[in-house]
Amino acid sequence: QVQLVESGGGLVQAGGSLRLSCAASGSIYSISTMGWYRQAPGKQRELVATISSGGSTNYADSVKGRFTLSRDNAKNTVYLQMNSLKPEDTAVYYCNARVSTWSLRTSDYWGQGTQVTVSS
Repeated sequence: QVQLVESGGGLVQAGGSLRLSCAASGSIYSISTMGWYRQAPGKQRELVATISSGGSTNYADSVKGRFTLSRDNAKNTVYLQMNSLKPEDTAVYYCNARVSTWSLRTSDYWGQGTQVTVSS
């Protein structure tokens, strides 16, 4: 079993910053891609950013230049630094990890979600 625990969401004014963290634990053999997705009310879940085990990153156009994704492989943890936040960044943010367990199964796992609210 694998668990993803997220932290760092909250309420911030436009232009402010927040840092999200997501730690994976459990029967982990290896983790390939980790990342964050978000879902605003009435909208579909969308990719925010992903990072490979080697550190290659991919960002949604809407967050490029404002958000930075990093990863600590030793801690199975990924961090999303969000700067210059805009009201349109308001959403529930979900952590995702593609995990291979010691039973040699590879699956996508999701965190419970953390709310980010940006006031204008």
